Amino acid sequence: MMLSSLLVAAVKVFIGAYPRWVGSRPNDTQRIYFANHSSHLDTVALWSALPPALREHTRPVAARDYWSKGVRKLIADKGFNAVLIERDRSKCEGDPLQPLHDALNAGDSLILFPEGTRNQEPLPLPFKAGLFHLAQHFPHVELVPVYLDNARRALPKGSMVPVPLVCTARFGAPLARIPDEDKAQFLERARNAVVELA
Repeated sequence: MMLSSLLVAAVKVFIGAYPRWVGSRPNDTQRIYFANHSSHLDTVALWSALPPALREHTRPVAARDYWSKGVRKLIADKGFNAVLIERDRSKCEGDPLQPLHDALNAGDSLILFPEGTRNQEPLPLPFKAGLFHLAQHFPHVELVPVYLDNARRALPKGSMVPVPLVCTARFGAPLARIPDEDKAQFLERARNAVVELA
């Protein structure tokens, strides 16, 4: 709890992580917040933008290979209780999305970056299939698009020290479910929901 509070305070001082609830409001509904991914700050910025009551049961999804070593592991485990996933399928036994299923089945909300990797452009890359599969398995969970503005400039790729810039998290309207929508259509619609917040 102490580390979480220190983490949020540091993020607020350095980059702001100010929330703008454009199409939704913070509430206790179980959700998957899905956002563009341009910086290692994205995870802590989006998580810090949530109200304290929601942060307690909202878990960022993060890459095990990056967040399971040294200080990053401490931050992931004790700071924001991340769900770590294996990006290398050769190291994964069974379904790589199982840790996310477990978290959602436990009633937690998730923060997800469907591009799967960082992207320095202002608009997101095409989304990977994970969000679609989670939406199929958990139809009761709201899907909330988020656009993170300025994080890529606050901590550019390769940089170790954040530049003090104001970052904003814009939360859009929940993505409606469309019966029988195929994967490609769903992923394009989800990406467009993030793009519209840019």
